[in-house]
Formats: sequence, structure tokens, C-alpha cells
Amino acid sequence: MRLTFWLALLIVIADQALKYWVVHVLRLDRLREIDVLPPWLNLRMAWNQGVNFGLFASDQDIMRWVLIAVAAAICLWVWYWVWRSAQGLVARIAAGLLIGGAIGNVIDRLWYGAVADFLNMSLPGWQNPYSFNVADISIFAGAVGLILIPQKRPDAPKSGRGSRRTGTDKTRDEAGKSR
Repeated sequence: MRLTFWLALLIVIADQALKYWVVHVLRLDRLREIDVLPPWLNLRMAWNQGVNFGLFASDQDIMRWVLIAVAAAICLWVWYWVWRSAQGLVARIAAGLLIGGAIGNVIDRLWYGAVADFLNMSLPGWQNPYSFNVADISIFAGAVGLILIPQKRPDAPKSGRGSRRTGTDKTRDEAGKSR
């Protein structure tokens, strides 16, 4: 669980440092856009009051608190699930990414009232209307990782010295045939 914690903390620090730099140093909230490597990578300021792509966006303050509560509940559930089920390395990394990203966006909702999105990637001849941030990338990668990890199968009880054999147990030779 230490790996999950430290990875989540690293994501939160990186996400918040970049957001601070973009909003307070570059003042992207006032400039609105900066071309970095057009059209491939641009900085486009967007304040997202909803979740991905502005879903559930609302200027109602209650929605902000609902989204904070949902994010906190998901973080706690993922943490508990990974801890309780003793998941492997991939699951712990994915959980750290998801939790760190979610906490990064929760901090934005607490400080700014909305999530600071600023990364924009487009293609020649196509302008992407959406912006995102490091926390969003982390949440996406963590969710995909948690979905794609192979599920552990319960271990079959092992027969050992302490196990009792019944008369219905048959011994098998190496080819798997009953003797």
C-alpha cells in the first residue's frame, strides 16, 4: 500500500504544481490560450465544473460538493479494495494513479470552485474543443489499469499432511488417468 500512497502523492504534487504554474505564473486564466507546438499541443484554459467533457456541469454550488463527495467515496473504496484484496503491482499502481488524479481535481474544486483544465491536443485541420489536465490523464490511466488487470482466482484448497482424504478421492497418474 505504500506504493499506492506515494504514487498518489506524486500525482497530486505534479498536478497541483503544473496548475499553479499555468494559472498563477503563466496567467493562462487571463490570457486564455498559449500555443506551444501548434496544433499538436496548446494551452487552453477551461474551468470545468463537471466531470469529463463537462458532464454534470452546473453553476450550483451543491453540485461541486456532490462531485467532491463522489470523488472522495471512490478514492476510499479503491484504496480499501486494493488493500483488502491484496492486489498485485499493476493494481496498486493503477489505484495510485486514480486516487492521486481524483484528489488533484478535488483540490481544484475546493480552491477554485472548478477544475483547472489547460492541456489541449489537436491535429492539423481539426481543433479539439476540450482541455484536460494531468489529474485527468492519471484518472483515465488508473481506471483503465484497474479494469484490465486480470482478476485473481481463489486458490483451491491444498491437500497436505493435515488434510483428510476420503474414500472417494482417487489418485491420478501423470497423464491424469484414474488408477
